[in-house]
Amino acid sequence: MSLEIKVPPVGESISEVTLSQWKKKDGDYVEMDEVIAELESDKATFELTASVAGTLKITAAEGDTLEIGAVVCTIEEGAASKSPEASAAPASAEAATLVTAPADQAEGSSKPESTDSGTTLEIKVPPVGESITEVTLSKWLVKDGESVEMDQQIAELESDKATFELTAETAGIVKQIAEEGATLAIGAVVCAITSGSAGSSSPKPETAEAKATADKSPNYASGTPSPSAGKILSEKGIDPASVAGTGVSGRITKEDAVNAQKTVPQQSVKKAEPVAAPAAVVSGSRNERRVKMTSLRKTIAKRLIAVKSETAMLTTFNEVDMKPVMDLRTKYKDKFKEKHGVGLGFMSFFTKAVCEALKEFPSVNARIENDEIVYSDFADVSIAVSAPKGLVVPVIRNADAMSLAEIERAVLGLALKARDNKLTIEEMTGGTFTITNGGIFGSMMSTPIINAPQSAILGMHNIVERPIALNGEVVIRPIMYIALSYDHRIIDGKESVSFLVRVKQLLEDPARLLLGV
Repeated sequence: MSLEIKVPPVGESISEVTLSQWKKKDGDYVEMDEVIAELESDKATFELTASVAGTLKITAAEGDTLEIGAVVCTIEEGAASKSPEASAAPASAEAATLVTAPADQAEGSSKPESTDSGTTLEIKVPPVGESITEVTLSKWLVKDGESVEMDQQIAELESDKATFELTAETAGIVKQIAEEGATLAIGAVVCAITSGSAGSSSPKPETAEAKATADKSPNYASGTPSPSAGKILSEKGIDPASVAGTGVSGRITKEDAVNAQKTVPQQSVKKAEPVAAPAAVVSGSRNERRVKMTSLRKTIAKRLIAVKSETAMLTTFNEVDMKPVMDLRTKYKDKFKEKHGVGLGFMSFFTKAVCEALKEFPSVNARIENDEIVYSDFADVSIAVSAPKGLVVPVIRNADAMSLAEIERAVLGLALKARDNKLTIEEMTGGTFTITNGGIFGSMMSTPIINAPQSAILGMHNIVERPIALNGEVVIRPIMYIALSYDHRIIDGKESVSFLVRVKQLLEDPARLLLGV
């Protein structure tokens, strides 16, 4: 019985794909779910798998443009095609080794778990959170064909919330399936690991070398643009033969076409010189780089736009005389570090002051859910941290019940995890109020954006010596501007201003934090 293999739907806006490469030859025997070809659209590359086990009959050729639903090949079910291989007597020990797998299949094993060369295990994208349906393969930590140990880190997966490490579930040789930058659904196959004797890994370098040679050799797809790439080149008036393709088998991708520039003949340039303006022309590099946005960066962008459009956000400002806090730090910082093993910074004072102020103004610690206002009787303070891959906001749980030393330890631990991209989803979800410190980068004043679904965020800034009037005299004091952005739907102007004044009072007289007044 023959089964037609057709081009599957690969996206709402995609009506056609290009058959970029056959992974199997005409007449080969294939297993169910085995990758038989690569399909390429103007957006991504997809793998075509066999729906059943049987003998492959190729219908479409490499480089053909196929509509969704078009027939790519047919598969004749059954193992008849393997009989000649199974019945052929091996002429030598090497021949016997080569026919072992087909012979085992002829005896009735439809998809062997293991052969003489070892057992192959597929490594799939693990579940990483309830709300996460897909991840991006941001980086391979091992090379294709490289030997790995069990539990060794082999790749980094990145979601819109955090970065995760993919580990090897068994020792063996890695066969990469997904490419860096590919977006994968939960449960999708990332790679395969073949375990077994040491001898099984010896053909790998030869196979990889042969594959590399095959990829470099000219074929039907080499120098042929994809449909979208061809349209772009046509609009630019560029000959595809002058563009180097970086796609599969040298195919010209959409990105290649976008980056391609039309070659200006030398003669035309010489003709244009006399008409040029007499002003001196400064030569220099005018290169541009296009870098794909990470999932984290795209999520940050979407959330910030949503906050601006879905909340009635306002910002109120005040200034704080930081001399009392700075004098207190100077006096006790050495003893504090000696006793608690952590430095005494400004963040613990601000966090403590915010927690006290939130008790007096609970609406600043609340959030809106549908038609209800949810008040939190605890303070989970989010601290905005600039990580290598973008802004992250880890949470200090129950900050209102912590001492200054406990807050400093929590801030230090979260900052180190953010720097190493080790923060978990649990450490970045929740939070009832956010503090961000732009002062460490030299910011004098800003209007921070609310961290949804929270209703307010406090912005710290740099400390600058300024002249102020104090008790009828002009004195020089270290002053910091502070800003409170808030959602006017839930927080009134009086509450926002009073909250900020209360934070100012607690910082300018730190004894209030101890006495609770």
